[in-house]
Amino acid sequence: MPAAAQTTSAPVAGSNPIIRDRFTADPAPLAVGDTLYLYVGHDEAQRDEMFNMREWLVYSTKDMKTWTGHGPIMNVKDFKWAKADAWAAQTIAKNGKFYFYAAVEHDGTHPGKAIAVAVSDKPTGPFVDARGSALVTNDMTPKGTHSWEDIDPTVFTDDDGTSWLAWGNRQCYIAKLKPNMTEIDGPIREITPPHFEEGPWLHKRGKLYYLTYASLDRKTQRDEHVSYSTAPAITGPWTYRGLLTGSGKYSFTIHPGIVQFKDNWYVFLHNATLAVGDMNGAIGRRAVTVEHLQYNPDGTMKPVVQTEAGVSVPAPGR
Repeated sequence: MPAAAQTTSAPVAGSNPIIRDRFTADPAPLAVGDTLYLYVGHDEAQRDEMFNMREWLVYSTKDMKTWTGHGPIMNVKDFKWAKADAWAAQTIAKNGKFYFYAAVEHDGTHPGKAIAVAVSDKPTGPFVDARGSALVTNDMTPKGTHSWEDIDPTVFTDDDGTSWLAWGNRQCYIAKLKPNMTEIDGPIREITPPHFEEGPWLHKRGKLYYLTYASLDRKTQRDEHVSYSTAPAITGPWTYRGLLTGSGKYSFTIHPGIVQFKDNWYVFLHNATLAVGDMNGAIGRRAVTVEHLQYNPDGTMKPVVQTEAGVSVPAPGR
């Protein structure tokens, strides 16, 4: 066939990456009834920029294969005390509202990264700053080794209604949230698991608690992988379980988001395989993916192989 007559076939619904019209990263899923919402950061890096992230987006699906965009839900400028960097975020439903936790760069009054919280009556927003100030600032974790340790919040509500916040880079922290979801309740504790780099995600299945995260064995690995630990209680003790996935293709970073939706489990990730127009994927131009997630009888998670097919094909063994 002459080159001029060649056509590019449309991607199969459910194949990876799942969002193809722009670069997205740090996926955070939330199931609400028969709809799954996916919160992502928007990568806007040009040429050789490392990261340029100014807003957060949300998409929804009812079938895991077709995704509807709902536009930006917030810009980093909506937090008046923050100056840059709309980094990883997660939304949780509680008390009839939706609470959005996000990593940003604080202004000069509290230098370093910080965690913000916003609130909305709907999962698609609009979200507004719930405090008018940061929930976590760099000076609240003084034992950390650098100014960007307070990033990548994950929030989880236990069966007794208590909500917990975990976050971190190099060090992993956890703290209880007050019922209003906008204040820390009690001490901040460090729970750093082996090879922890960033991007923690908390979830529970049965009686077992899971802490999944972007990991980096600096002696043997060049790019981040995904590892996890389990515990009999949210307060630990945590047992390291090893790798869940390898690195994201062409990407130094990776960020897990895990959800149960319509009786199936999924893990969301990102890589840098997408090209949009004349812009190829890069460290600051990533693309969100999703894979089936399965468990062994003892509760450990089966290793996940990242694929182009994604959830366009049934889960292994189905």
